Amino acid sequence: MGTFSAFLELLHMEIDNSQACSSALRKPAISIADSTELRVLLSVMYLLVENIRLERETDSCRWRTARETFRTELSFSMHNEEPFALLLFSMVTKFCSGLAPHFPIKKVLLLLWKVVMFTLGGFEHLQVLKVQKRAELGLPPLAEDSIQVVKSMRAASPPSYTLDLGESQLAPPPSKLRGRRGSRRQLLTKQDSLDIYNERDLFKTEEPATEEEEESAGDGERTLDGELDLLEQDPLVPPPPSQASLSAERVAFPKGLPWAPKVRQKDIEHFLEMSRNKFIGFTLGQDTDTLVGLPRPIHESVKTLKQHKYISIADVQIKNEEDLEKCPMSLGEEVVPETPCEILYQGMLYSLPQYMIALLKILLAAAPTSKAKTDSINILADVLPEEMPITVLQSMKLGIDVNRHKEIIVKSISALLLLLLKHFKLNHIYQFEYVSQHLVFANCIPLILKFFNQNILSYITAKNSISVLDYPCCTIQDLPELTTESLEAGDNNQFCWRNLFSCINLLRLLNKLTKWKHSRTMMLVVFKSAPILKRALKVKQAMLQLYVLKLLKIQTKYLGRQWRKSNMKTMSAIYQKVRHRMNDDWAYGNDIDARPWDFQAEECTLRTNIEAFNSRRYDKPQDSEFSPVDNCLQSVLGQRLDLPEDFHYSYELWLEREVFSQPICWEELLQNH
Repeated sequence: MGTFSAFLELLHMEIDNSQACSSALRKPAISIADSTELRVLLSVMYLLVENIRLERETDSCRWRTARETFRTELSFSMHNEEPFALLLFSMVTKFCSGLAPHFPIKKVLLLLWKVVMFTLGGFEHLQVLKVQKRAELGLPPLAEDSIQVVKSMRAASPPSYTLDLGESQLAPPPSKLRGRRGSRRQLLTKQDSLDIYNERDLFKTEEPATEEEEESAGDGERTLDGELDLLEQDPLVPPPPSQASLSAERVAFPKGLPWAPKVRQKDIEHFLEMSRNKFIGFTLGQDTDTLVGLPRPIHESVKTLKQHKYISIADVQIKNEEDLEKCPMSLGEEVVPETPCEILYQGMLYSLPQYMIALLKILLAAAPTSKAKTDSINILADVLPEEMPITVLQSMKLGIDVNRHKEIIVKSISALLLLLLKHFKLNHIYQFEYVSQHLVFANCIPLILKFFNQNILSYITAKNSISVLDYPCCTIQDLPELTTESLEAGDNNQFCWRNLFSCINLLRLLNKLTKWKHSRTMMLVVFKSAPILKRALKVKQAMLQLYVLKLLKIQTKYLGRQWRKSNMKTMSAIYQKVRHRMNDDWAYGNDIDARPWDFQAEECTLRTNIEAFNSRRYDKPQDSEFSPVDNCLQSVLGQRLDLPEDFHYSYELWLEREVFSQPICWEELLQNH
């Protein structure tokens, strides 16, 4: 019935309301009253988008048709207007620039995230698109569905009794352990339910524990049994064994690794290059078929490598891009399908750096580890009341509201950035690299590490919500009177799924930025991310642990032999849970990739490729070297040029300066031609 369009017009009017902006700029303190109209509009639009987005089996054909029509309206430019997501992005940049400090940024970000999820598709839809695209490109199907594999994974368990007993004999005396409790009982029965990656690990000798770490680890030991047991309530996870069955369990080995190994074409070429140098004395470049002169075991090795060879969509796209750069005339114009993802990238392209910086600024302001600074942006404009609290109850309620507000902002930004990266990577690898590079240039890597440099266990078990005020409880029952006791009690949940979701998203984001990028991996090493990431392994949740272990795996070769020796349990967990690359020498550091690299050149080469892609596909200059040239003097002189209005005032002066006063050497002109 055109309701959403009406609200969209009202939203445009509120965004362009200069009076509201100027009054907000003049106020010393902005409150929730300054954004009443905007909050109502955004809330209604959010409810509309979210309700239509959710698919149910009972949906009628008419409802499904309406959903697809609505998706199309939000995805594409309708009536010469930009896609809806771009309008929300412009609100984010306007807020961060200080031109509209009264914007309710939490609601803007939530709506933006849901709009992107609705128009582009969520993670499961992304997996379907990936399968389709591989089939279109003629690539073999995926070996497994990554979503299903991660769902079936179990979080790392505490070490068995015998393992600890054996290790305690090798460990230094308890009196020499720095900041550890050295009782014999703890050495033998280390059954802390957090997991084997406790900071009190007997092998962990590389860094002394700080006071804060000691306190947080102690809290974790005391609270984890009660707080995180729900994470183990998985039908696939058997109950903990009794003491009687421990002896049988000790010798049980895993049935198999969760991931099929992968090998890149580059890995096969590198293996053959080393083998040929060793046995023959010369190489054959990129030839992976000629095995003459190589011993039989090398033949078997190459056969095994080729069996597990994986060609990604990105590899094909990079190869196509190289071909288009080399042969632009013979290959002709590239046909780019007008998908919602492509339309969004085209709209974001020229303002993308500002969008990324704005999102990271807000993420920094919302991070629990950030200190309040005078120059940071105020993200609490849509949560602070007009009158500040005067009672203890009001202060407690406001404190919970502020923390919840920040948590929701972190959740929406982390999910939004991850969705954008995954969709752009599928659409074209250089679109993904363009967004990634701007995130890296805007210090996204140290920002995420700063976020995790806290007691992550406390963050995930935080109870910043008032259950009786949450939707839908607040609408279907009478509100009880709030008391300080009811606020302190919090809800019945043992942990906060919202914060767990945010942490997993940020880890996946960090993994996306650093994967196969040696310069960015070195940033993880330089910022001392290993102890920060190891602390995150205390959370006994399989998906979070998997992405922490991935981030540790890519930097182990740079951390030195002593670190690997001191963290053997972590190394074992990496072996068990993370996908294997057959030629990846991650555990020893002898690989060629572990040698010093010219990191600046690596980023510069990538940037050159990205700029060439954007220029070729999105810049359509009229004076291109391939555009036709008019050689007729009459038609060239007869072309009408648009001149500025004041040109005739200075025309004579221009003639005098540029034409008559410049001597022309005709002989030199003739010689040059």
